[in-house]
Amino acid sequence: MNAAVRAELRRPDGSPVRALVVDDEPTLADLLSMALRYEGWDVRSAGDGLAAVTSGREFRPDVVVLDVMLPDIDGFEVLRRLRADNPDVPVLFLTARDAVEDRVAGITAGGDDYVTKPFSLEEVVARLRGLLRRAAVATAVRGDAGLVVGDLTLDEDSHEVFRGGDQIDLTATEFELLRFLMRNPRRVLSKAQILDRVWNYDFGGQSNIVELYISYLRKKIDAGRTPMIHTVRGAGYVLKPAG
Repeated sequence: MNAAVRAELRRPDGSPVRALVVDDEPTLADLLSMALRYEGWDVRSAGDGLAAVTSGREFRPDVVVLDVMLPDIDGFEVLRRLRADNPDVPVLFLTARDAVEDRVAGITAGGDDYVTKPFSLEEVVARLRGLLRRAAVATAVRGDAGLVVGDLTLDEDSHEVFRGGDQIDLTATEFELLRFLMRNPRRVLSKAQILDRVWNYDFGGQSNIVELYISYLRKKIDAGRTPMIHTVRGAGYVLKPAG
């Protein structure tokens, strides 16, 4: 990777991005750590959940690669404890299982993305770069006016979202997805477009994650109200004012 791209992913103070790799397979943890160090990142690893929680508190990572199956506490509990200390840290789940319920569980638990073993190191690095860019956008945008579609408002500075005067709490990924929809009101956005803009990787059979996040966003935005997020069969999704 060239120096210009690496500089993009440095912390605001100019220091290297910090990544925590959590996996109980030493060989895999070492390979992931080497790949991320090659990116110029500062990397620590942990082989079990309790060590991961301790490292998270001491190291304060900017992004976490987290195996679901660990020898002590599982990845979901690790995530809960990490987020108690660092609420906004992006997390990429690793899972050896490809069942839909496992992916749903990871997203429901608050994970920002997931990959299923076996995976390529290049894919993991690309996903992590996307999470970091998305997190940076979510915290660095300043001075822009809020977005308004119907009775839905989104403040890009404060990260506050309201519908009809009721505040809605969103994860960083949900916020970015909603912002993309609100910046393109009444425009049908394909899954490929959403993946490219929100997840920052090419469309390649990963449409399920878009469906999952649209589902969870609907539960927060449209629950008990006239729907604003609509599915256009065979085309994608569109956000329109209610009514």
